[in-house]
Amino acid sequence: MSVDWLGYGYAALIASGGVIGYVKAGSVPSLAAGALFGSLAGFGAYQISNDPNNVWVSLVTSGALTGVMGKRFYGSRKFMPAGLMAGASLLMVGKLSMALLQKPQAS
Repeated sequence: MSVDWLGYGYAALIASGGVIGYVKAGSVPSLAAGALFGSLAGFGAYQISNDPNNVWVSLVTSGALTGVMGKRFYGSRKFMPAGLMAGASLLMVGKLSMALLQKPQAS
């Protein structure tokens, strides 16, 4: 069984972004969104660690964040935090999509 370290790191990035948004700007919605999406991403990484073909929770979570943060980045043109999260989320969507497209290895 392999551990999805990249997925856990992505979940930590999301959660820490919510905490930083709360500390710097007092934004409770940032804290709530960071906790919710960080938890979902962590749960998705846990599922992938147990079954590498079970990518759906991670894919939906990173896809939603790509859309939301991409829209915010497009509107503000500020890299932090929207651009960073949109880019990281887009990379996760790419990684997970490639995992879906790979054919199972014959043993």
